[in-house]
Amino acid sequence: MSKKSEPKCSFCHRPKSECAALISGLDGNICENCISQAYEILDTEFGLVEAAPVKTTRGKKPKAKQKLTVTLPKDLKKHLDEYVIGQDESKKVLAVAVYNHYKRINQPEDADGIEIEKSNLLMVGSTGTGKTLLARTIAKSLNVPFTIVDATIFTEAGYVGEDVESMLTRLLQACDYDVAAAEQGIVYIDEMDKIARKSDNPSITRDVSGEGVQQGLLKMLEGTDVLVPPQGGRKHPDQPMVKVNTKNILFIGGGAFDGIEKHIARRINTSVIGFQDAKAKKVDRENLIQYITHQDIKTFGLIPELLGRMPVLTYLNPLDRDTLRLILTEPKNALVKQYEKLFSMEGISLKFELDALDYIVDKAIEYKLGARGLRSLCEAIMTDAMFELPSEKESVKEFVVSKAYAEEKLSHSRLAAITEIAP
Repeated sequence: MSKKSEPKCSFCHRPKSECAALISGLDGNICENCISQAYEILDTEFGLVEAAPVKTTRGKKPKAKQKLTVTLPKDLKKHLDEYVIGQDESKKVLAVAVYNHYKRINQPEDADGIEIEKSNLLMVGSTGTGKTLLARTIAKSLNVPFTIVDATIFTEAGYVGEDVESMLTRLLQACDYDVAAAEQGIVYIDEMDKIARKSDNPSITRDVSGEGVQQGLLKMLEGTDVLVPPQGGRKHPDQPMVKVNTKNILFIGGGAFDGIEKHIARRINTSVIGFQDAKAKKVDRENLIQYITHQDIKTFGLIPELLGRMPVLTYLNPLDRDTLRLILTEPKNALVKQYEKLFSMEGISLKFELDALDYIVDKAIEYKLGARGLRSLCEAIMTDAMFELPSEKESVKEFVVSKAYAEEKLSHSRLAAITEIAP
C-alpha cells in the first residue's frame, strides 16, 4: 500500500506506517502523539485529567467498609510487650483506647440512639521513650492503614507550607488510595508540642505554624468530610479532590513537651498549700511527668478546643539504666539481634560482651539521647567492623565486641566529638 492511499492521522496527517498506533473513529483517525498532546492540554489548561491513582477508584462502586476484628486490650498489650520495653501505663491506655475505637466502628446502628464518641489519644514523653514505636507497633498488629506525620510542617491555611489536610493524603498513599480503608486508619501526629501557642512571641508577624494549625485540626479530629488533594501539595480550584470522612480515623498525638515539668511542679505546689491530708501520697520529684493533666497541656500552649478532641492522655516514663539495658537485647527487633542478623547474613557470628553492653547504656545515659541514642552509639562502634568484615568473611567466622573495642571506636567517633563540644 502506498503512503498516499494508507490511513493518516486526521490532526497531524502522519501516515499509519510512521505511527506507533493509529486509532480509527467514525470520521477520522488519531495517532499516539496527538493523544499525548491532547492529554497535556486537558491537564494544564482545563484540569480535567485526574491523577492516575484516583482513577482506579473513580467510576467504580465504592468498597464497603470491612468489619474489623477487634483484638482484646490484654492481647494488644501483650503484643506491645514483645516490641516495647516498659511503659506499662501507656501501653494499657493505648490498648484500651484502640479497642474502644474499633468497637465503636463495628457497633450496629441501634434504636437507642447512643453513639460512642471518638477516643483520640495524646502521648507525652521525652524524646526516645517510644511514642512513635508504640503507635507503629499497634497499627501493625491491627493491620490497618497507618501514617506518621510531623506537625512542624503544617501552617495555617493560606500561608506557605502544608495544609493539615495533607496528612490524609499520606494515609491514602499508605493504603493505595483505598478510601474505605483509609477511613478506618490511624494517623500519628508527631511533635504536637511544636504547634503550641506562643503568647510571649516577640515577633510582629503572625505565628502561622502555631495556634492557626491547632484551629485547622479541630474539625478533622472530631470527624468531618475533608476534600484531600490526591497527590498532596497546595489546593487550587481546578484540582480533582478525594473526599475522606475522618469520623472513624483514630488520631494519636505525640510530643516531648520539653519543660512541661515546670508547669506540673507549679500546679502541684499550688495545690498542696494549706491543710493537707495526712494520707496524701508523696510527690515523686524525679518523675513529675506521671502527674500530667490536660490542664498542664493547656498551660503549655495547646488550645482547650483541641484538648477536648483528644480526651485520652497518657505519659511515657523517662528511660532508666535497667530499661535501656533491656531495650538492647530483649525485644523481638532488639538492636543486638539486628546486628547479629546482619553479620549472620555474611556467615559471621557476632557476640557482644556484657560489659560492652553496659558501657553503651552508660554512654546513652550520659549523652541523654534516650533509646535512639543506643542506635547512634552502636552505629558508631560497629561501622568499621561492618565496613571491613564482609571482605574478610572467608577468614573471619566470629566477631566479639568487647568493652575495650567499644571504648576505642567511640572515642574516635564523630558522635563523641560533637557531645564534647556541646555545652
